[in-house]
Amino acid sequence: MADKKIGTVVYRRNLSPVLAIFRLVPEEEMAFPLYRAGQYIALRRENCRLTKRVVRSDGSIVYVPDLDEKGKQKRGPVSHSYSIASAPFETQLQRYLEFYVILHLDDKGQPGRFTESLFQMNPDGDNAITYFFKIAGDFTLEKHAAGFSSVVMVGTGSGLAPFASMMKQLNYEALQGKRSNVRYTLIHGNRGYQELGYHDELVAIEASEKFDFVYVPTISRPSRDGHDHLTVGKGRANNVLRYIVGMPCKEEEDLQSEMASGADTAHAKASLGRLVRPVLPHHISREAIRERIQPGNTIIITCGNPEGMADIKHIADGQGIHFDMEEW
Repeated sequence: MADKKIGTVVYRRNLSPVLAIFRLVPEEEMAFPLYRAGQYIALRRENCRLTKRVVRSDGSIVYVPDLDEKGKQKRGPVSHSYSIASAPFETQLQRYLEFYVILHLDDKGQPGRFTESLFQMNPDGDNAITYFFKIAGDFTLEKHAAGFSSVVMVGTGSGLAPFASMMKQLNYEALQGKRSNVRYTLIHGNRGYQELGYHDELVAIEASEKFDFVYVPTISRPSRDGHDHLTVGKGRANNVLRYIVGMPCKEEEDLQSEMASGADTAHAKASLGRLVRPVLPHHISREAIRERIQPGNTIIITCGNPEGMADIKHIADGQGIHFDMEEW
C-alpha cells in the first residue's frame, strides 16, 4: 500500500450542481510523483457515509447503510481513484493535480459516498484530502495508441479527464519543439455547454495548430430555443461517432433489433422519442472527420460511462477499427 499524504484543495470551479473541477496541492514541502498523461491517483476523504455488504437470500449482493447502536449511519474513510485531468507539465511547474469530477447519483438519487463528501468541500474551509503517494495506470498514449497514425478519443461526461491531460501535454511538447505526425481527434459529449470541461483550452489548442488536432464537443441536452453555441455539436458522443461513420443512431438500431426479434418495443420507442439527433459543430464537416477515421491506421480509445463505452466498441468493431478503453 502506498504511503498516505494530506493534500489541500486550493481551487474549485463548479460547472453545474453535479460537476466541478478541483485542484489539489501536495503535503507541505512535498511534490506529487511524476506521471504520464492518462494515469490516475487514489484519493480519500475521512468523513464519508459508510455502508456494509449484505448477501440476500437469493445470493445477490447489496450495500446498505452501516448503522451504529443508535441507528445513525456511521462515518469514516472512503477512497476512490480518479483520472488526472491536469497535464504532467502543469504539475511540475505549478505543483497541483487537477480533477474533473461528477457527483455520482445512484438510481434513487442518493449521492455516492466519496463524491458527496468531496462536493461538500470548500477551499476556504473543509479543504483536506488524503491522497496515496502513487500514481498508476497504463491508459496512456504510449501504451494504447503506439503505432497508429490516427487516434480518435471519445470521452463521455467526466471521462474527458485523461484526454484533456493528453492533449494539453501534447500541445506543451509541441511548443517545446517536439512535433508529432499523429492525427488526434477528440469527441467529448456532456449534457450542456457549461459542463464541457476544458472547452476553451481545447478550442485554443485546436486553433494554435501546433499539432494535428480536431476537437468535437457535443451536448445531449441542447437549449429549447436552439440558440446553442455554434462551436458545439448536438447529440450523445456515441451517436455523433455513429453519424460520422455512417451508422444509424443507437436508439434507431435498438428499435430495429427489438422489432426483428419480436420483443416488446415500448422502451425502445420511448428512447427514440427522446433522441437528440447528432449534429456536428458548424465549422467541422462530416467528410473531413470521416477521412480521419480510416480502418487499419486508426484506433478509437474511450473513457466514460460503461454503456457509452460498450456502444463505442460496437461502432469500432462494426467499422473494422481498432478499439481500446480505460479499465481499472
